[in-house]
Amino acid sequence: MVRTAAGRFGWTAGGGAGARRGVGIAAGLEKGGRVATCAEVSVRADGSLSVTRIVTAYECGAIVNPDTVTSQIEGGTIMALGGALFEQVGLDRGRIASPSLAAYRVPRFCDVPDIDVVLVDRPDTPSAGAGETPLIAVAPAIANAIFAATGQRLRSLPLIPDGSLPAG
Repeated sequence: MVRTAAGRFGWTAGGGAGARRGVGIAAGLEKGGRVATCAEVSVRADGSLSVTRIVTAYECGAIVNPDTVTSQIEGGTIMALGGALFEQVGLDRGRIASPSLAAYRVPRFCDVPDIDVVLVDRPDTPSAGAGETPLIAVAPAIANAIFAATGQRLRSLPLIPDGSLPAG
């Protein structure tokens, strides 16, 4: 999976502290599916960040309907962007600080990068679901890309709850 994702991405280790652009990769196994995700980020001078590209390779056994699996992975990737970058429930003295959905930050169209999905069909293996497994590699791939771009290792989610990287 890692080679498949990296190949489609055109992986070259890039970035480094101060480069302000970085790429990262992460992989995992869950519920019978295997996933590898490459992410590219760009960090502006003010510390704001954008994810510019994501490539996900996914193997879930025999693929019955490729369009459906691709759609699930794309939707799951967008959902995972929220948790990776900024979604959080703030508490104030044990109560939800902003009980309105209008105040809960979810991914917007401007947050969605180019997403490329590579399906690895294994017709000799029983099908596994594609609903949740692709989400597990998004946040670590982005965190690794941030590290490549800035030298800053972020280990808590959301990575940029206030819209920019923490000073560091």
